[in-house]
Amino acid sequence: MPAVTRANRALVLLVTAVIAAQAAPAAYADRTSSKGDSVYATGKTKGKNLTAETRIRVSVSGSSSPSSPKKGGLSSSDVNWTPPACWYEPAFSPKQIKSLTEAISSVPFLNFFGAMLKARYDGGEYKNYNLDKQGKGMFWAAVVNPKRKDDPKANSCDKPPFWVDENDTPDEPLAVSPKVLAEYAYDELPVPDTDITMSPDGKQTVNLDTWIWLNKAKFKPVSVTASLPNTNLSATTTATPVALTLEPGTADAELHPSSGECPINKDGSIGTPYSADKKNQTPPCGITYLRSTNNTGPHHLKATLTWNISWTSTNAQGGDLPDGAFGTTTDVTVQEVQAINR
Repeated sequence: MPAVTRANRALVLLVTAVIAAQAAPAAYADRTSSKGDSVYATGKTKGKNLTAETRIRVSVSGSSSPSSPKKGGLSSSDVNWTPPACWYEPAFSPKQIKSLTEAISSVPFLNFFGAMLKARYDGGEYKNYNLDKQGKGMFWAAVVNPKRKDDPKANSCDKPPFWVDENDTPDEPLAVSPKVLAEYAYDELPVPDTDITMSPDGKQTVNLDTWIWLNKAKFKPVSVTASLPNTNLSATTTATPVALTLEPGTADAELHPSSGECPINKDGSIGTPYSADKKNQTPPCGITYLRSTNNTGPHHLKATLTWNISWTSTNAQGGDLPDGAFGTTTDVTVQEVQAINR
């Protein structure tokens, strides 16, 4: 690693430590509301900018798989869309900006950064850190989506903290909004593994239909509500399962239905469990393998569940977000026998 990179990383870590260790007692004196909710964000540095950690809170309802949900496992159907990598949200009070600036300025070799902050907030664009507006607004700061921190778009929010009067909406496209909260919640949706049930449940047999189904109790709509404490901003994002797509892992197979998409039944299940009375029926959801795997090794059967995503909010905004998909892969061995018995 180049020396400059190591130095920059050390600087970021040191400044963050200074803020946590020195600025916290003074800056966080008014951090909580009467209910104990966090009012202000935690300050940190990114390059020459003062940023914050998001205060967005999430809650989940209707979890489809309470035992082991895959949080944030959905892949968007729109390759050009992802949940936001960064945004601006209300973060610091005037008192906190002042305390952060003083704490950084007091550390040797970091006073140049403190001087930059002081020049902006005490005599530059702002006078005396806007202390006369304490309780009448907030400094909004850039935050990075923890799940998207390696996304190049996370560098798009490069403005230093800026003032917004209480109840005002900043003229900033990347400012937090109900839609941003809804898109953030997309990353927090807990979806279950797409664990299919097959019959036969061991080795498959050439030209013998493989019946596939999913338990209706496991695949239900799930919602995540994302909200920003001490604001009226809140949005709920809901994922509803709509179809199961099968990919047999080989061209030597027939899909049932031929599209490979098994719809959701009215009762919420997918496919139909096999029973002896269905021996001569074609499965509504399944595969017929046409060749054995003796010479090729097992086929990689992929089962992908598609989830329809929609959102609502406290200000009546809402709509659809790109469908999400989550799949699992099962190794399938196909044998060739003269007599077929289930």
